[in-house]
Amino acid sequence: MQLTVNGQIHAVDVEDDMPLLWVLRDELGITGVKYGCGVAQCGACTVHLDGMAVRSCQVAAASAEGAEITTIEGLGTPEALHAVQEAWVEHQVAQCGYCQSGQIMQAASMLDFNPEPTDEDIDLVMSGNLCRCGTYPRIRAAIKTAAAKLREA
Repeated sequence: MQLTVNGQIHAVDVEDDMPLLWVLRDELGITGVKYGCGVAQCGACTVHLDGMAVRSCQVAAASAEGAEITTIEGLGTPEALHAVQEAWVEHQVAQCGYCQSGQIMQAASMLDFNPEPTDEDIDLVMSGNLCRCGTYPRIRAAIKTAAAKLREA
């Protein structure tokens, strides 16, 4: 099958029901997407599928064929960070950092659909992304900063 990941087409020879997470990590070597729980409860594996945040551990590879898959590696570059990535750095959100790619991908997708989220909107959308370090106040602040930057742009 062919998968489009971060703008590049990749031919992969995998079972149709192989989780997208493992295709990305094991077959394509894209390690920014993390394995956390394997049952879509933690959000560490969050990627965008045609712009929507999804848990890649629960998406079958075959169902992603024909869609644009974006991982943290495709969101921004070191030279041109996405507004959410910039805000994450500005607010020093990461502690251990393990959940951060999933957090950032969830936040970026939310802001595409809701450019002016309230605290309640942020809490609701981000509730499926767990942070063992408890940086939730900094996550919310970073999302608000990113939303303001995106509105200005």
